[in-house]
Amino acid sequence: MTWYTALVLAVAAERLAELLIARRNARWSRARGAATADGRHYPLMVALHTGLLAACPLETSLAGRPFPPVLGWVMLGMVAAAQALRWWCVQALGRQWNTRVLVVPGLPLVTGGPYRWLRHPNYVAVAAEGLALPLVHGAWVTALAFTALNTWLLTVRIRCEEAALTAAAPTAPATAPMSPRA
Repeated sequence: MTWYTALVLAVAAERLAELLIARRNARWSRARGAATADGRHYPLMVALHTGLLAACPLETSLAGRPFPPVLGWVMLGMVAAAQALRWWCVQALGRQWNTRVLVVPGLPLVTGGPYRWLRHPNYVAVAAEGLALPLVHGAWVTALAFTALNTWLLTVRIRCEEAALTAAAPTAPATAPMSPRA
């Protein structure tokens, strides 16, 4: 096994850990009234991310891609930064973090951690990792394909998530009519 295959397997193990956390958080969220709102796009996301992990070592092996030292090390740093950002998101959202779109009614929108600066920082991490992981070892076809498909899928996902957040947001009280000045 090459070091690159080991890296991809480590990312896969990290994804499995995410799924365990997501399952636990889903139980917590559903017990508080959340319903799954991600519809038909979720299986596509799972397939795309699984495909990324399979395609990275496959392309490098079948196409004989060499390790590009300068690009490879920079991309390895980007993979590490993406992992750090992802886990910062998990920590900031706490039990509200999930791989599914689950919104617990009545809970306020999280605005701490990376959510202080970005509306969807986890998707920045996903996009960075999906571009960088293949490029660590020169799998540029995988990087391009994943990035194109992920861009489309994230537009669907973000629309779905925004609709769920809007639907679950507490309604603001109506403002009292202004009294005329005498």
